[in-house]
Amino acid sequence: MRVVIAEDSLLLREGIARLLSERGVEVVGQAGDGDELVRKVKAHKPDIAIVDIRMPPTNTVEGLVAAKQIRRELPDVGVLVLSQYVEESYAIDLLADNAEGVGYLLKDRIADLDHFLDAIRRVAEGGSALDPEVVSLLLGRRRSDDPLDQLTEREREVLALMAEGRSNKAIADELVVTGSTVEKHVTNIFEKLDLDATPVDHRRVLAVLRFLERS
Repeated sequence: MRVVIAEDSLLLREGIARLLSERGVEVVGQAGDGDELVRKVKAHKPDIAIVDIRMPPTNTVEGLVAAKQIRRELPDVGVLVLSQYVEESYAIDLLADNAEGVGYLLKDRIADLDHFLDAIRRVAEGGSALDPEVVSLLLGRRRSDDPLDQLTEREREVLALMAEGRSNKAIADELVVTGSTVEKHVTNIFEKLDLDATPVDHRRVLAVLRFLERS
């Protein structure tokens, strides 16, 4: 797996690169700002770009802007955005069009290297990875006409884990249930959210997007 890392803190950037290299991940480029990130991604065509949201020159949303540009111009490159704090609107903005090959994690997750690597692999393979704290925040919101209110508590748990990017097997392991039980819950979620199977739509991604559209 080939990775480009964008982080304005040289110490943190080198630290992430070293951790990944020690686990067999090839770091093909590093960047300190959004423009450099886009250049490095276009030059190296990595499997994934790991991007800090706040980057120079204003340290506001340069990383997010660069991440969206990469998704628009290089859709085969996964993008995993890192943030110091839960910034719900940024997560929704990033995933609004398509949840495939994209992730949003808090920087604290880097400390759990196995969790971090799992998220990187999922995003690089075209899946998604949404930070559990963002999922919890979104699940806590209510709207009077929200179709998600039709879901049972267990179905909401399954959808939350789907939003994190978990596979059915990983969900079954987390909830200590059988794979067939998870499949039944996923089917119920699709039905209640009125997501019919079509040749062009990925219902799992659509369910997550519906989850994000609560705002």
